[in-house]
Amino acid sequence: MRRKRKGRQWCVWGLTLMLIAGCTGPDNPVVILPSNQATTVTLTYFGNKYEPENVKVIEAIISQFMDENPGISVAYESLKGNAYYEALIKRMAKGKGDDIFMVNHDTALTLAKQGQLADLSGLATIENYTDEMLSQMWEGNYIYWVPTTVSVFGLYCNLDLLKEYHHEVPSTLAEWEAVCDDFVRQGITPVIANNDISLKTVAIGMSLAATYQAHQQAAYFEQINAGQAALSEKLSSGFTYVEAMIQKGYLDPAATLTTQKTSDDLDIFAQGEAPFLLTGAWAAGRLAQKELNFQFSVVPYPLMEDGSFVVINADTRLSVNADSSHREEALRFVEFFTRFDNIQKFADQQSSFSPLKNSRPSSLDQIQPLIPVYESGRSVIGSDSLLDKPIWELTAQAVQRLLQGEPVNRVMEQLDEEANQEG
Repeated sequence: MRRKRKGRQWCVWGLTLMLIAGCTGPDNPVVILPSNQATTVTLTYFGNKYEPENVKVIEAIISQFMDENPGISVAYESLKGNAYYEALIKRMAKGKGDDIFMVNHDTALTLAKQGQLADLSGLATIENYTDEMLSQMWEGNYIYWVPTTVSVFGLYCNLDLLKEYHHEVPSTLAEWEAVCDDFVRQGITPVIANNDISLKTVAIGMSLAATYQAHQQAAYFEQINAGQAALSEKLSSGFTYVEAMIQKGYLDPAATLTTQKTSDDLDIFAQGEAPFLLTGAWAAGRLAQKELNFQFSVVPYPLMEDGSFVVINADTRLSVNADSSHREEALRFVEFFTRFDNIQKFADQQSSFSPLKNSRPSSLDQIQPLIPVYESGRSVIGSDSLLDKPIWELTAQAVQRLLQGEPVNRVMEQLDEEANQEG
């Protein structure tokens, strides 16, 4: 269903005591340090968080869980990027799924329909989630996943380059286009985008911002789920704008097709030759650690006539295998992971926001401009759980076709055809 599988990385902990000593890359060996304590249950935890800084936080949470739950060990394995979801679906199809794993909107739809996700509604931590997150989590009387972060997608701005060319950070659609048009005239391609999330979040956000502001998204998604409306009915406006960005030279379509998320895109932007980058705010901490010769900030998408909005997702979602032979222990672990202190430090480390009530925003300086727009409710959910279609994958494929030169009307026809097949 998804793309090629890449290298894998194993990070193993346990009360044996399997503590990670060097989980720093897909090819790095793992050193396992034994302990005298006996293990009676070993939980396997599969995820797509593989970066050393992410793994370090996961390690700390797992270690604390094992300290509080003698006799239970947790072995964490990670796989990079989209290859993770391909591997997850294959494991579950073969009956070899892990006890605990991360899902996104699309894989949760698939696995829930197949009865492979355990109900998490009995977790004591459910009551701590915000109403917005609970609206995403409930599926009738059941909850099949719980988010550990709220991811925000934003516009990275090279502040020094903008200043050099006598521009301010744009905050409206007119300002954005004026800045981009000027850089194009100067012979500079203004926007760095990756081949996964950059342009689909622009398309989704521009298409649905007014619908969310009017609180009409639930009715729209219900019509789509019932086959009474098409995805393209609203999404075509955003994809038409993405096509216009390509045609006006705001980005390089050929380069974008080969630019990988949270790796290539950061490296290119770090060269300091482009004013803008479109990607998730979670990469801001990683970018800030690079040796940059410029200052940067991450701001909301300035793509509305009257201002900006942010695209968000309930993210790093944890699910429990319904067929796990250690379901009780797996549920205990997920409940532990979603305690307030663990969620807060996990979200902080990823430059993301907490999905829980009464939580503090991320403290990273570069993403502070996102906070007031997010807190004001000017947000669009990129993969809304009220929609029973794999929008994350469908829109990614649509962007690929636009980048390859297909006209937007044909791209939208294909989007609807594939959405109907999913139904």
